[in-house]
Amino acid sequence: MADKTPPKPRGKAVALRTARGRTTASQAWLTRQLNDPYVQAAKQQGWRSRAAFKLIELDERFKLLRPGVRVVDLGAAPGGWTQVAVKRGARAVVGVDLLAMDPVPGAVVLQGDFMDPEMPARLNQLLDGRPDLILSDMAPNTTGHNATDHLRIMALAELALEFAVETLAPGGSFVAKVFQGGSERAMLERMKLNFAQVRHAKPPASRKQSSELYVVAIGRKEAVLF
Repeated sequence: MADKTPPKPRGKAVALRTARGRTTASQAWLTRQLNDPYVQAAKQQGWRSRAAFKLIELDERFKLLRPGVRVVDLGAAPGGWTQVAVKRGARAVVGVDLLAMDPVPGAVVLQGDFMDPEMPARLNQLLDGRPDLILSDMAPNTTGHNATDHLRIMALAELALEFAVETLAPGGSFVAKVFQGGSERAMLERMKLNFAQVRHAKPPASRKQSSELYVVAIGRKEAVLF
């Protein structure tokens, strides 16, 4: 499985053969999928989702997946980020999701709530130590109302940040998806209190029309501040 960045699309766009029985939104989604080089590359390279390329691109920029790190992937289903962590040399990887997920070779998959009070101890046992990297590509189901969707994803990202600060080994790193909209600034300030470096990034695999971006926090400090 080669994690090569997919080429830019060339030539004419592929059109749906038929729109019968499909809503306008469904037609737009299918057309986008047919013409998305990341979707095609994910299928060819064996990744479970096009989102795998987002982590690959973030890792190439920030060097997060060093050989030997212990990794927790929050909201892991369908498993693309978990696959990348294993492929890139992590010592141990645990994927956690409320939904059932097919096994990922080389990783442990847990169905459960990462906010369960017993989860940190369970993860430490499975990883044989505290995690060095916590990943979160989680996003709630969208409502179509931008302000509401922004608040919902930020609430989820802040829960993931709280979990990361309390669970990570000193020096560890945290990556989370957020939506642009203003309130992410408060989260960035809290991250700066607890990590040596805080950056934001929009990897090429993130669709241009999407308001998503990623916050990357590196070097968890010894003292926890909230």
